[in-house]
Order: sequence, then C-alpha cells, then structure tokens
Amino acid sequence: MASIDDQVEFKIKKTKSGTILFIEDFVGIGSSGAVHVALHRLVKAKQIVRLSRGIYAKPRYSELVGDVLPTTEEVARAIAKRDKARILPTGSYAMHMLGLTTQIPLKVVYLTDGSPRKITIGKRTIQFKKTTPKNLSLKGEVSKLVVQALREIGKDKATPEELDKIRDILKKEKKKILRHDIALAPQWVAEIMAEAI
Repeated sequence: MASIDDQVEFKIKKTKSGTILFIEDFVGIGSSGAVHVALHRLVKAKQIVRLSRGIYAKPRYSELVGDVLPTTEEVARAIAKRDKARILPTGSYAMHMLGLTTQIPLKVVYLTDGSPRKITIGKRTIQFKKTTPKNLSLKGEVSKLVVQALREIGKDKATPEELDKIRDILKKEKKKILRHDIALAPQWVAEIMAEAI
C-alpha cells in the first residue's frame, strides 16, 4: 500500500495544471492531519501552491512569467462549485468584468446562497455575502453583472459614456433572457436595461 504522501502526490500529478484543490479532495486517503502534512511537503517542493487555509493550486507554467496562479474569479467559482452554491460578483469587480473600469479591486465581494465567509489569498480578499434568492435569480451572464455594476455606480450617477457602454454590452444578451432579468431588476436599473432592447 502506497504511503499517504505518495497517494496525495500521485493524485496531484494526475491533476492538470491550473487546477484548484481543496483539502476535501483528498478525503479517504488518510486523516486530515496526515493529508495536511503531505500537502505541506508538496508546497515546500513547489509542486503546489497554498492559496489559503485548505485551498491549494497546481500552477500553470508560463515561459514569460513562470508559475501562473488562478484568478480571483477562478478561486471563487471553484469554492461555489465545491459548496454547490450560486455566486454573483458585485460592485467594482462587476464593473471590471464588464470593462467599465480597468482597476481590479483587492477585495472582491460575491453575493451567494451558500455560507458567508471571507478568504484571504495573498493581498486579495474574497468575501461571500449571503443574499436573497431573488438577487441570484437573474439568468443573463451580462445582465446580472450590469445590475450589480449600476448599483455600484448609483442612481443617476452613471456618465453618458458608461450608459452607452452598458447598452452596447447588453445587446450581447439574448432578448428573452434580458426581458426576464429586466423584470427582476430595481426600477431605475430596469429602465436603463430596457433601452438595450
């Protein structure tokens, strides 16, 4: 029988580069303490990187920059998938994802129907805030970000350039989905979104 270290290392070797790993992925190999020790050794050997408590990544390698770690978005999606939860980026990160700002915030907030929590990864923070099912019932990948971006900008505070960009972005959304999401958006946001139909 292979040692716990060997089993953990073998599992990681089979995993493709760029994968985010959780301590729970190694359940059944050994006690959580033994798995922690094995993972710690692999971090020291630079085979994996510890992102946060119980969260690791097998980095992708780039000729230009060396090891490439997962983005905030990739980490948040992996946590949501593990927890079988829905998430929605809010505020300035939603604005960044839509191209309304080039700044990437160090603190990213997601609305979720999963457990509220805060995870620190280096200088970045991912916060999951519990929300109502209504806030997560928007269907469109673009329109749900638009609702959050407009909430961040504030009522009557969007510049004409921002409004033009938002209308252009919303044209990529399927009309049926857009109509569905307009019905769920706050009234003032719905009025801006309706201009894209």
